[in-house]
Amino acid sequence: MISVDDALRKVLKAIKVIGKETIALRDSLGRVLAEDIYSDSDIPGFDNSAMDGYALNFTDTTKASVEDPKILEVIEDVKAGDIPKKKLNKLQAIRIMTGAILPKDADAVVMVEVTKKVKIKGKEFVEIYKCAKRNENVRRAGEDIKKGELVLRNGTLLNSAHIGVLASVGKSKVRVARKPMVAILATGNEVIDVNERLTPGKIRSSNSYTLYSQVISAGGIAKNLGIAKDTPSQLINKIKQSLGCDLLITSGGVSVGDYDLVKDILSKLGTNIEFWKVAMRPGKPMVFGLIRGIPVFGLPGNPVSSMVAFEVFVRPAIAKMLNQSAPSRKEAEAILQEDISKKKGLRYFLRGNTTWRNSSYQARTTGPQGSGILKSMAQANSLIILPEEKEVIKKGSKVKVRLLD
Repeated sequence: MISVDDALRKVLKAIKVIGKETIALRDSLGRVLAEDIYSDSDIPGFDNSAMDGYALNFTDTTKASVEDPKILEVIEDVKAGDIPKKKLNKLQAIRIMTGAILPKDADAVVMVEVTKKVKIKGKEFVEIYKCAKRNENVRRAGEDIKKGELVLRNGTLLNSAHIGVLASVGKSKVRVARKPMVAILATGNEVIDVNERLTPGKIRSSNSYTLYSQVISAGGIAKNLGIAKDTPSQLINKIKQSLGCDLLITSGGVSVGDYDLVKDILSKLGTNIEFWKVAMRPGKPMVFGLIRGIPVFGLPGNPVSSMVAFEVFVRPAIAKMLNQSAPSRKEAEAILQEDISKKKGLRYFLRGNTTWRNSSYQARTTGPQGSGILKSMAQANSLIILPEEKEVIKKGSKVKVRLLD
């Protein structure tokens, strides 16, 4: 039986980064960047106003107050997109809108809220009620991004802010990692599809749907191969259907029962089995190998075991296929809110609820932890990770949690 860490190392060593494709920027949310992005210009490209107000020389507002305002002549209006035409002289101001080019001789912008327009002998003036500071409300060219700067690295999982940056540097199309096609096969004589009539001895294939959604959430494309009965012919036929995909996941049939045939069938089809059985709970009876160069995970049939094994091994594998630079799930330290006993020698992944309270994460289990109790997984927002060497973990102990949302 292999340790979790050794098993994960074997998985990640066997997984290769897959291909790339170019897509429209608008379609890139949640995709993994496959190139370094450098800016083609300063952003912003010119000094501009951060406020609606008046562009001026800050020394013209010295000692300005409500009781003793400074009065400046307004010589021009500049809207966003306009180019200032007039030169500022002493005791002059230019009305300016947010984002408009800062006039050449201005070094500050006084926001409109501390001013008042006045007319004197038919000319427009502005009363300034507050002393300005140099560069106040001014955004300088290149303040956000410098021309030639590396703004996003290869392997970045793109979010909305990243997409805004890409748009800012003129990337209408981006190079991203191709999504891996992941085949999903449920196995078992007792397993039926969700729309079939439930009869005694049968169970609906929740794994087909949980794994499908997990694959999508990890960045892959899910292909449901359906359900194979516990017969060599059905298993061989279904597994062969997966060989055009980038990765195969099976659920069920990898334990030690008379009808647990998946491991043996994979071997007969030429799979190089890297390991079978992992020192963890849930998820212990798990197979990993390569069939004609395609990674295959034989996950347990119990619903929670299947989901947890996916989180521990398959999600990182898909992340590596995508060349994703950051872990797809965050981990944190939390304070355990209950006593827990466990079997020594196994790493436990318990369904937990983790909240932020009293300046720390607090974690407790969501209920019964049997590997067939899917409801407690649905109620969980984290996995509480308990190390192999421990048998009793007391309330108040620090534990590691893997956040699921």
